[in-house]
This record gives sequence, C-alpha cells and structure tokens, in this order.
Amino acid sequence: MKNPMISALVAVSFCYLMTSCAGLRNEQLKIQLEKSNCNQLSIYSYTAQDIPTPIEHLKIDSDLKKNFSRKSLNIANAIGALHLLKKYADLKKDYAEHPSTEKRLELLECTQKINQRINIASLEISAVASEMDCEEERADQIASYLKDKEDYIETKLTVGGLVIGASGALASGFLVNKGNANDYLGIGTGIAGAVAGVLILTNKTKVEFYHKRNPLGDIWHAGETSTIFPPAVWYYLNYEDSSDCLRGSLRNQIKQKWMDLGEISGIKAERKRKSLDLYFGAGGKYTAEQLSKRADMLDQIESIVNLMKQDLKEFALAFETIDTPVR
Repeated sequence: MKNPMISALVAVSFCYLMTSCAGLRNEQLKIQLEKSNCNQLSIYSYTAQDIPTPIEHLKIDSDLKKNFSRKSLNIANAIGALHLLKKYADLKKDYAEHPSTEKRLELLECTQKINQRINIASLEISAVASEMDCEEERADQIASYLKDKEDYIETKLTVGGLVIGASGALASGFLVNKGNANDYLGIGTGIAGAVAGVLILTNKTKVEFYHKRNPLGDIWHAGETSTIFPPAVWYYLNYEDSSDCLRGSLRNQIKQKWMDLGEISGIKAERKRKSLDLYFGAGGKYTAEQLSKRADMLDQIESIVNLMKQDLKEFALAFETIDTPVR
C-alpha cells in the first residue's frame, strides 16, 4: 500500500511543478524582430573626402578668430560653412569700403547660405537623435516584455516549490510508521524542490532581435565613413581636439564608457566575442538584460549627438551677432 501512497503524493507534488515548467516552455517569446521602422531615410552614402578636414590643419582667418570661439569655428567646419564665413567676412569688409547694391545682395545671399547650412545641420542632428531614441525604446519595450514573462514564470516556480515542500511535510506525518516510505518521500520532494530552484536561477527568456542597421556597430568599429551618421555628425563624433589629447574623440569616449562602466566589462573571455558580435553585429538571441544594456548604449549615443546642438546654437548666435543689417 505504501508504494501507491508514495506514488500518489509524489505525483501530486510534481504536478504543479510540471505545470509551471510547461508554462515556461509555452510562454517563450517566439516573435522574431528582423526589421526596424526607426529609420525612414535612405542610407547615407559618402566618401572619406566628404568628411571635413580637421580644423587644426586649416588656416583660419584672423578676423574669424576674433569673432568666433574655437568651438564655433569647429562646428562651422563640420557643417561645411567655414569657407562661407570667410567669404562673408571679406564681402562685409569690401561693402563697408565700397558700398553698392550688388555687394549688398551678395552679402544677403551669403548670409542665407550660412543660415541654410545651420538649419540643415540641425535637422540632421535631430534625425539621428530621433533614430537613436526610437531604437532605444524598441529595445526597452522588448526587454520589459521579456522581464514580465520571466517574473511570471519565476512566481509559478516559487509557488510550485512551496507546494512540493508543504506536500512532502504533510505526507511525512502520515508515513512516519511506514518503513522506508518516509525516506523515499523526503528524497523525492528534495529533488523536486532542487529542480524548482535550478529552474528559477536559469529562468532567462530569449528573443530573436535583429538590427541590420546598427549604430552601435559604427561607433565600435569606427570606419572612415558611416551609413547611419551624416558627414557633419560623423566628423563631430570622431574629431580629436589636439589640446585635449587625454580624452580623445567623443566616439572613443563613448566606446571607453561601454568597456569600463558595465555594458561590455565583466564579461568572461570565452563569452566576450559572442557578446561583441551580438551588440555590434546584425543581432541574434537577446535576454532582457542584454536588451536593456543595448538601450543604455543607444541612449549614450543620443545624448552625445544632442550635444552637437549646443555647439551649433553657440555658432548661430555668434553669427547673428556679427551679421548686422547693412544699409
């Protein structure tokens, strides 16, 4: 009689656990996100010759240095407006000495071209930042969804473990005088509880998450050009100030943060290559934690790109100050 009793008790004890495990299998996220709607633009296509020459290698007019800070001149160089500034300064000086309607129109035309460069650069910066923000939200949403699934499964496994423990304790009271039955039951419930604990620890739901257009990869690999960042933004990210050689370019600073502050650091050597391929390649199987890290890295790029707007604003205000109406 003891064998049927033991079998029944163990079956009841494992029943809830097996239901939880089935839920774990059935609740796996099956959606494969292969495409992103975050980019509505065509791919940027330009050569290394389209990237502005670093400002240190250019001869800057003394009048421009008097009216603009080095930061403003560098952003003007980034957006391709430095030669227009020089032309504007020459036209304004010529007009002051020999005023004419023709020269006045030339000045106004040059002013319009400079403002147009500022506006286009502002739109490009906003477009890049919005794509980073969209990709960040995309990763965050999937990470939150996976985390909810993991929490749900963990709750079921925890309750299952409690049911097993309670069932075993209750059954032990009835089997005290049943020979080895109590020992067998203790072993069975102990194994079942251990299985539940292991499943809780290894409860990591994964999803196929792809990103053929990957801004993280451009930052990490640092090619001469980028299909994601336009020339002005790519110049800004890769520019190295010779007066601040310790910090390096903004792109290198971002990469260093990824390595030092947790996104890439702490990964064992044998897993590091897989993680680098996952984050900076075309994608693959992500856990919720990995998607959250991806979202953090995209947020850092977005913040740095938005800083370019501050330099652009400083340049625009400086130009507005010297661009006094001509009569």
